[in-house]
Amino acid sequence: MKREILNPDDLSAALKTLDGWTAEGKILKKRFTFANFAESLALVNRVGALAEAADHHPDITFGWGYAELALTTHDRSGVTDVDIALASKIDAIP
Repeated sequence: MKREILNPDDLSAALKTLDGWTAEGKILKKRFTFANFAESLALVNRVGALAEAADHHPDITFGWGYAELALTTHDRSGVTDVDIALASKIDAIP
């Protein structure tokens, strides 16, 4: 992957391929809701495994009934193809 910042047109096109992600400044964000804490934690653990495998780690906030993910490529100060790829893998979590 190139790890280059996506221009606005490429970012807009990439967002159309993702489920429920939004771009807020230099960050991709998505909020998940669940019936309880255990389900939130389960998602966080699955995302953690994907992040470790990709060597690309989102910021995660979670608690009872929710998990919020924020993706950005910190050393590039914005959204890159690496963020899109990880978001897509997260979307594929059953």
